[in-house]
Amino acid sequence: MAEIIVVTSGKGGVGKTTSSASIATGIARRGKKVAVIDFDVGLRNLDLIMGCERRVVYDFVNVVHGEASLKQALIKDKRYDSLFVLAASQTRDKDALTKEGVEKVLKDLADDGFDYIVCDSPAGIEKGAFLAMYFADKAVVVVNPEVSSVRDSDRILGLLASKTRRAETGEGEVTAYLLLTRYSPQRVENGEMLSITDVEEVLGLKTIGVVPESGDVLNASNKGEPVIMDAESNAGQAYDDAVARLLGEQRPMRFTQLEKKGFFSKLFGG
Repeated sequence: MAEIIVVTSGKGGVGKTTSSASIATGIARRGKKVAVIDFDVGLRNLDLIMGCERRVVYDFVNVVHGEASLKQALIKDKRYDSLFVLAASQTRDKDALTKEGVEKVLKDLADDGFDYIVCDSPAGIEKGAFLAMYFADKAVVVVNPEVSSVRDSDRILGLLASKTRRAETGEGEVTAYLLLTRYSPQRVENGEMLSITDVEEVLGLKTIGVVPESGDVLNASNKGEPVIMDAESNAGQAYDDAVARLLGEQRPMRFTQLEKKGFFSKLFGG
């Protein structure tokens, strides 16, 4: 059985698609067969971040409506043979997805030997977001350490607890994890940003990863590469840590503390 992971949040612009791309790539790098699906019908960004936008011929909606087969629509990643992208449609509206259609696509992927299916959810609580989370086994809730992002994510947690197939069938709740993005220890110390503990206490979730504020994320997106592939960057390393924890490995949390300045740094103002 394929494990279905939804990457979700209440607020837009917090890094869901960046996170979906890096999580899917990180799992595929460990030898698992992974499909990552863009549920953001009408917008579509996942294919850009994955660097396959020019190869999109058929999309998720085409498959749901029987206008193309799953094989025709899945785009194989050029870097990892076990990683596939299913792009969203840019020309349909958000009602183009149906629960039955999404269920069939997920079942067909599982039957085709996929180990993991990563669902890149649109922001908020509209239909695409609901369908992205409905069939999930696990949820990665992406949050910026600010009050509005945390508050909106609290609403998403309510939906995960009550409006998913697991909740309806009594199989138990979707296991949810917290992924903090754009984290700055300096701003936390200055009182300009919520701390990890603050966010954990409000949402009642365990943190699976802390991705530091970094220009490397934008640079990677512009190049069409998931930032997890940049092993030199703190953001890439943080995503790799998060994937490891998601798969059950123990890793210490990095990039959460202010770096202590050494004697010479203090002396020369570095």
